Amino acid sequence: MKLASLKSGRDGALVVVNTELTKMVSASDIAATMQDALDNWATVAPKLEARFQELESGAIAGEAFEQTNCASPLPRAYQWADGSAYVNHVELVRKARNAEMPATFWTDPLMYQGGSDAFLAPRDAIVMPQSEGFGIDFEAEVAVIVDDTPMGISSDDALNYIRLVMIVNDVSLRGLIPGELAKGFGFFQSKPSSAFSPVCVTPSELGDAWSNGKLSLELQSCYNKELFGKPNAGIDMTFHFGELIAHAAKTRPLCAGTIIGSGTVSNKLNDGPGKHVHDGGVGYSCIAEVRMIETINDGKPSTRFMDFGDTIEMEMFDKEGRSIFGQINQTVVKG
Repeated sequence: MKLASLKSGRDGALVVVNTELTKMVSASDIAATMQDALDNWATVAPKLEARFQELESGAIAGEAFEQTNCASPLPRAYQWADGSAYVNHVELVRKARNAEMPATFWTDPLMYQGGSDAFLAPRDAIVMPQSEGFGIDFEAEVAVIVDDTPMGISSDDALNYIRLVMIVNDVSLRGLIPGELAKGFGFFQSKPSSAFSPVCVTPSELGDAWSNGKLSLELQSCYNKELFGKPNAGIDMTFHFGELIAHAAKTRPLCAGTIIGSGTVSNKLNDGPGKHVHDGGVGYSCIAEVRMIETINDGKPSTRFMDFGDTIEMEMFDKEGRSIFGQINQTVVKG
């Protein structure tokens, strides 16, 4: 089934959405918000699924679904932990700031705890006080929402606690990252609010594209209306979602509604860095990667980071060409 949160108060109003993303029906009598549904998933999910099937079959007419009315599926969350499952991306970005990459990065996931008190809606602007020196960048990722997950869970068992899947633009300020990390205390100012897709879906909705904790479909990013990247999220994913969840839950339980991110989706090419789409490659899911490759090839980057007025669109399509999660569509504005 597919679910969304319409903009309403702080936590949105839960609706069920059809497969084509054209119709919706309120779920307020079942669960007022997405978090309410997740808190009582065993009881609520069968009722939501039944309503989804009624909407699909036409037994319920529903009303028009407009993605512009959506908040992120969880407008705020108890926890947002973003991994870095595509080590190819980590390797390139660390090279960009002349940082050595320990061998353990291939065996032990990276993860940071991001701000989750106020996510951007999928069509909200990315508001920044300045662009110069900030290095504003987008990062196209896949994310999952889990149920109450016990501490010390195995990576295989962790897969059974995934309730919903979505995509995310994890906005990063590359110009601020080196200074923050040099303090040895991690990201804060360099990781502003993220935006999630209008719709989240149950893993069963993804069919055989979802397997062993990976979503094997292209995640498309269009930067200023031009295709920037279309890497496959199931390829070169060093750590699957079960491993990321187990890593997060190693020393603490995770509460229902915790969001776990994959990190920037990144594909290699012939065991090396990828290529631009216009050069026959699958492109990139962030600007930092292409800048690093430009530095390797030309000695310096030529692609600038985002500036005011720049746009980014992210979307994933199923094998029939239908949008699965709807579209993230954001513009950088001064504020």
